[in-house]
Amino acid sequence: MPPDVRSRPLTVGALVHELAAEFPDITISKVRFLEAEGLVTPARTASGYRQFTTRDVERLRYVLRAQRDLFWPLKVIKDALEGLDRGLTPSGGADGRPRPPAPAADPTVPTATELASRRDLRLTAAELAGAAGLEPTVVADLTSSGLLRPASDGLYGEPDLQVCHAAAGLAAYGIEARHLRPFRTSADREVGLVEQAVGPRRGADGKRQAADVAHLCLTLHAALVRGGLARFPGRSGS
Repeated sequence: MPPDVRSRPLTVGALVHELAAEFPDITISKVRFLEAEGLVTPARTASGYRQFTTRDVERLRYVLRAQRDLFWPLKVIKDALEGLDRGLTPSGGADGRPRPPAPAADPTVPTATELASRRDLRLTAAELAGAAGLEPTVVADLTSSGLLRPASDGLYGEPDLQVCHAAAGLAAYGIEARHLRPFRTSADREVGLVEQAVGPRRGADGKRQAADVAHLCLTLHAALVRGGLARFPGRSGS
């Protein structure tokens, strides 16, 4: 149901008047019946008068349209409303049943295009430490822990710079380089999955497919982390 944006709630009489343009047969008795069936639950004043919000109005529109256009019985309508309350979205399909929404793109996950692109950045260990605000010893620890992987010439690339910035942020929470080794293990396993999926393909086509698979792996990883955080103590819905 849409968020409540009405500044002032409606009385049952005003509600009927608002709905009458689309539903000429609507009556106060009909609204009270739908309330008694649990399809809408308006707030009440201290004197017991019903107060209908924008959400209540749109909920009743949904109920009345389902009865008029789809000939749904109340049980089916209740099930549909329960689905909408759980975050499903109204469907344009033939049966009109609510459907799970399409997953939104996670802005924290690089796109396949971004993964396929590469900036030719080469940094010394000192430059890397200075750019991330880390002590040189921390860069050395990150390197020995496998989080950073300098090239054969000893220089570091753009991913190493991102690792250092993340490590600097985590250090503020008492998370040290030695705690980050599982991230390297996990990343190597994901890279292994990419290599397994792409196989011997090389060139632009292989690079594009590798980027596509890597994007999906990162999306899965981020979704699992978000799912775990949703169950973290103190989070709503936990």
